[in-house]
Amino acid sequence: MPSDALPSEFGIIGRHFRPLAGPGALDLEDDAAVFAPPPGRELVMAADAMVAGVHYLPDDPAAGVARKLLRVNLSDLAAMGAVPLGYLLTVSAPTGTPDHWFADFAAGLAADQAEFGVMLLGGDTTSTPGPVTLSLTIIGHVAPGTAIRRRGAKPGDEVWVTGTIGDGALGLAVSLGKLADPTGHLRQRYCVPNPRLGLPLAGAVTAAIDVSDGLLQDLGHLCRLAGCGAEIEAARVPLSEAARAAGPDWLPQCLGGGDDYELLMAVPAGKGEALAAACAGLGVPLTRVGRFTEGAVAVTVVDEALQPMAVSHHGWSHF
Repeated sequence: MPSDALPSEFGIIGRHFRPLAGPGALDLEDDAAVFAPPPGRELVMAADAMVAGVHYLPDDPAAGVARKLLRVNLSDLAAMGAVPLGYLLTVSAPTGTPDHWFADFAAGLAADQAEFGVMLLGGDTTSTPGPVTLSLTIIGHVAPGTAIRRRGAKPGDEVWVTGTIGDGALGLAVSLGKLADPTGHLRQRYCVPNPRLGLPLAGAVTAAIDVSDGLLQDLGHLCRLAGCGAEIEAARVPLSEAARAAGPDWLPQCLGGGDDYELLMAVPAGKGEALAAACAGLGVPLTRVGRFTEGAVAVTVVDEALQPMAVSHHGWSHF
């Protein structure tokens, strides 16, 4: 076998993925994991896929691809107020993928497993004639009845977000050579998002979603489930110094671009400031950017004079 040929499936598993496996994975010798959730907790599960050339650039470092794959799934747990436990992983790679790609990919997973306290529980490896295709199913847990849903916002609730908005979309523009990034901040935010785990959302948030498809698009999801509208004040949307340096022409991309993986939340009026103070104590800033409104299911953006702004790009659609 040539040195750059795809190693056998079991060789890949043994060299690169078995060291990541937790006790419930049964040393990756069986087709399923066996584990018990923490006593008195409910399981929360989510799945996301990433395809080379669609969700990341084909020449992006494998370690960073692995970290992004795990982190975007952890972000789904964060939006529901869940604690991560473990994950299932499927890797489909073209025949001829060099062994060092798998080694680097596993190293990225190992780094984030240590950071976020999760373990590999199992999965599958296959070859494919197409691009690298990755899928990860994350498993977490919450106290019974406390999982935060997308459904639940009400007119009068305020719209709050964590962190800064737009860095992911601008980081993609940097990756495509459309925007300069002297500090490297935007590219880093696109490649390695920060899941906002561990925030005290239960009891303070009526609905939440992570910003994966764009602030306006994802807010629209909350509106549709609530049967109401929302108004965003563009001047309140928190931008990083790097995003501000890009200039005002990039504001629509910040509002409509995806890959931020910040949390977008509906918070009853009067509760946001206390939640923001608690999150600030954990090193995560929160900003009020608008409110949910009576009437049509639509997201409106207004300027500093509270006059409607035309925004052509509201977000990413998968189909």
